[in-house]
Amino acid sequence: MPAPIRVAVTGAAGQIAYSLLPRIARGDLFGADQPVILQLLEVPVEKPQQALRGVALELDDCAFPLLHGIVCTDSAEVAFADADWCLLVGAKPRGPGMERADLLKDNGKIFIGQGQAIDRVASAACRVVVVGNPCNTNCMIAAAQAKRLPRERFTAMTRLDQNRAATQIAKKAGVPLTAVSDLVIYGNHSPTMFSDFAHARINGRPLPDVITDSAWLQTTLQTTVGKRGAEIIAARGASSAASAANALIDHVRALSTPSSAVHSIAVHSPGHYGFAEGIWASVPVVTTAPGTYAVVPGITHDEFGRGRIKITNDELVGERDLVQDLLR
Repeated sequence: MPAPIRVAVTGAAGQIAYSLLPRIARGDLFGADQPVILQLLEVPVEKPQQALRGVALELDDCAFPLLHGIVCTDSAEVAFADADWCLLVGAKPRGPGMERADLLKDNGKIFIGQGQAIDRVASAACRVVVVGNPCNTNCMIAAAQAKRLPRERFTAMTRLDQNRAATQIAKKAGVPLTAVSDLVIYGNHSPTMFSDFAHARINGRPLPDVITDSAWLQTTLQTTVGKRGAEIIAARGASSAASAANALIDHVRALSTPSSAVHSIAVHSPGHYGFAEGIWASVPVVTTAPGTYAVVPGITHDEFGRGRIKITNDELVGERDLVQDLLR
C-alpha cells in the first residue's frame, strides 16, 4: 500500500463532518487502495470535544481498512501537522440579528489563525479547501496568511452549487444527471452565484437548444440554486450536511484527478471573466495534475451572463472591503 495521506478536517464534530469522515475513511476521496490518517480539529470546549471523541469511536467501530490513524485535538498546530489536505469545514454560523459584516470579521479571525498554522506546519505539498461560509472570502483570508504555500493551493467550494444546478437542469429536461455536462458556477457561494446554462450541454447538445424556457433558466434556476441552502434549513431545521459533504468529496476528487472535464471551484482571481483581481471567485477549471488546476480561458458571455457576473463580483468585492484589515 502507498503511504497514508494525512487529511485534516476542521469542525470535525459537526454535521457535515459526520457525513464526510466515514466516506474519506472508506476510500471515496482518494481511492480504494489509498490509506488515510484523519487529523480532526474542534474548538476547545467540553461538549464539542466530547462529541469529537464519539465520532472517533464510531470510526473505529466501522473497521475501515484504509483508516490508519485518527488524531483528535483542539490545537490547529496538531491538526494541520504534515497534512496533505486541509478541509476547513468549521465556521461560526450566522446568528439571529447578526450583520453579515460581523460574521465576516468573526470568521475572519478563525481563518487567520488556521491559515497561519497551515503555512507553518502542513506538508509542503498541502492543498486547502474552504467550506465554512462565507467560503470565498474565508479562503481569501486564510490564503493571505500564507508565506510558504502559494495562493493557488487555496480553493473554496462551489461544487455544491454546481451539483444543485445540474440536478435541477436534469429534472427540467427529463434526462439522467450524466447527460448534463460543462455546467459552471461563477462567482460567490451565495444567492448571487451565476449558474451558466448557456455554455452547458445536455447529451452533447447546447443546453438552450434542449431547455428553451429562457424565463426558467434566467430566473427559476438561478433562484432555486442560490437559495437552496435556506430552503433546506426551513425544511429540516438545520443546514445542508450530507449534500455539502458529498460536494466536498466531488471537489477534492475532481481536483485530484487530471482530466479535460470542466468543473467549478473558487480560486484566486487575476482579473479573469470580469472578476476583480485578488478575490476568490468560482470559474471553470480543468485539473492538469493531481491538486493543480488551470482556469479555462476564452468563454464569452451574453448580456445576461455579464450582468450576473457583475452582481456576484460586486458582492465579493464588498466582502473584501469589509475584511481589508484582516488581509495585511
